[in-house]
Amino acid sequence: MKITFLGTGTSVGVPMIACHCAVCQSNDPRDHRLRTSVLVEIDNFCCIIDTGPDFRQQMLRQKVQQLNAILYTHHHQDHIIGLDDVRPFNIWSTQPMPIYATEHTQQHLKRTFSYAFGDNPYPGSPTLHLHTIDDEQIFFLQPHIKVVPIPIVHGNLNMIGFRINNFTYITDASYISPESIAKIRGSEILVLNALRHELHWSHFNLEQAVAIAQKIGANHTYFTHISHQLGKYADISKQLPPNIFLAHDSLTVEC
Repeated sequence: MKITFLGTGTSVGVPMIACHCAVCQSNDPRDHRLRTSVLVEIDNFCCIIDTGPDFRQQMLRQKVQQLNAILYTHHHQDHIIGLDDVRPFNIWSTQPMPIYATEHTQQHLKRTFSYAFGDNPYPGSPTLHLHTIDDEQIFFLQPHIKVVPIPIVHGNLNMIGFRINNFTYITDASYISPESIAKIRGSEILVLNALRHELHWSHFNLEQAVAIAQKIGANHTYFTHISHQLGKYADISKQLPPNIFLAHDSLTVEC
């Protein structure tokens, strides 16, 4: 399995518009963060988790030639709004794009992209095939690609992360129940959100993310959904415990 971090930034990205802080002005490319998303490649199967505002740019930057499925964690705009840009994949594959999402997320997708759903979609709109995720039910993208939905809490919203074989992806979490932690344990790679140093009502801060990562004990943990308030990549990386790392855009890891 190859995992590519397409974006590791928070909802406004880094640099943030009109900000002159040291992080936003950094020349280190690891401090330039598009909105959070990840590409998972297993054999000849490619799927993406979330399609934020930078989806098109991410696909072009990584030279993605094939996309077989999209999984959604939740319906917030920084995780769904790039969906219209799957149209080129429809053209080249001549197939609808399989979309995996909970009923709640599907309701928001249908409202946001109403022109693509219904009996008479607008000509040229993306063609999409919805698959409903039950957050307590394991499903398979392919016979050898097992997906375990991981229920998590994001402020006042119930959403999901995903364990794909031995890789677990959690973003936008502020609480993970003991039952969900049990589903994550044994992962080789864990991705977890770490927004900033200060407490936040709907995201883990760095201290909370480190504590959860150590409790789960994955072989390697990578932090994502990082704001400019966290600090520079080079500085924060030196402060992290062993086997815990900041992710950055275009980073590729394997498990």
